[in-house]
Amino acid sequence: MSIRYATSELLLREALELFPTGTQTMMKSAVSFPAGVSPLFVRRAQGSRLWDVDGNEYIDFVGALGSITLGYNDPDVAAAVREALETGAGPLFSLSHPLELEVARLLREMIPCGEMIRFGKNGSDMTSTAIRLARAVTGRDHIAMCGYHGWHDWSVAPTPQNVGVPKAVQALSHTFNYNDPDSLELIFQQYKDQVAAVILEPMRVVPPQNGFLGVIRRLCTQHGAVLIFDEIVTGFRLANGGAQEQFGVIPDLAVFAKGMANGFPLSALAGRQEFMQQLTKIHASLTYGGETLSLAAAKVVLEKYRREPVIAVIKSRGKRLLHGITQLVRLSGLDEIFVVGGDPALPFMLPRDGLGSGEPEIRTWFLQEMFERGFLVLGAHALSYVHTENDVDRLLAAYAEVLPKLAAAIRDKTLPALLKAIPPHYSTKWR
Repeated sequence: MSIRYATSELLLREALELFPTGTQTMMKSAVSFPAGVSPLFVRRAQGSRLWDVDGNEYIDFVGALGSITLGYNDPDVAAAVREALETGAGPLFSLSHPLELEVARLLREMIPCGEMIRFGKNGSDMTSTAIRLARAVTGRDHIAMCGYHGWHDWSVAPTPQNVGVPKAVQALSHTFNYNDPDSLELIFQQYKDQVAAVILEPMRVVPPQNGFLGVIRRLCTQHGAVLIFDEIVTGFRLANGGAQEQFGVIPDLAVFAKGMANGFPLSALAGRQEFMQQLTKIHASLTYGGETLSLAAAKVVLEKYRREPVIAVIKSRGKRLLHGITQLVRLSGLDEIFVVGGDPALPFMLPRDGLGSGEPEIRTWFLQEMFERGFLVLGAHALSYVHTENDVDRLLAAYAEVLPKLAAAIRDKTLPALLKAIPPHYSTKWR
């Protein structure tokens, strides 16, 4: 047992007896964080810092998987939630609360496609609501998808994680390739007049090329399919109105979650009125959809986006970080190992197999070294409004130390001997 992570390891032992994966979110588990060399449990967080249960301090670039955009425990958000509790405006009632309207108005003003709104608690709630709505308004069953859209049957149907999904459902979900509209056109031709919706993440590591999003928009209109943008990651990070604002392509429906309430559980489906009105005819309801503490948080967060240069600051820091990562990876001769890209608001540095070494071994060694140096990283750098230039400089300095060592270990074939933990087989999905 590592002394540095002794309490984390003890808690993991008990957690594995209570939870099937030791946690509630796969990307927070020992499947993603190698057990024995990772902080697995948090004690507290403030601003851009996080302290684990063993008292180790980290500059956190994971940001609760991208949900924290203003920084941990933002004082304005915390004050709004406390006020809601103290005045009796939270968290749940037998009737709707005016906060639902207040936050919906803000979303309608910020999101280009957001003529009407429906609230949920997580991204999968709303992507699945969007799919059911698209099927209802089109009278069709087939779905074309690109990217990761949650854990529900229709979404995992075409993936290796589709155990437990009925074959009939698997037959209705089809994947196409990003920046390859021809792969979507093939689905439209194969299932002519049967595709209800096209759902995609408008951007992740690679930006849209050759007008890709616009072509997808035209194909959906041409074939009578509903276009859904999964903006769970891009919303309130690429721009106040998400990727649809940044790239100027407007979907019929869009889903938002991360970044909307700075870590409080809230998601939203926004869309054209003619489609959203059809929600009165289908069952898409949840008890906690109008939970007011998260709405109180979201109101403050959205108002701060409009009042202060939140996105501009995040992108400014991210531009420096992305440039620095690109240079360091190249200088270390690790272009074959790391995929570097993404928008400056969310720079990526993702390991892969290469130079005779496997991705699990590379990732495990890289994480163990970065965690020991006091940085919480997982491949996607979810910067927040409170990350400073110094935070970025310190991270780049750590990368400048670690990457050449990784290159030497791969070159000398000593990487396996340097591992302090058995590399886990984890999902590379960043959610």
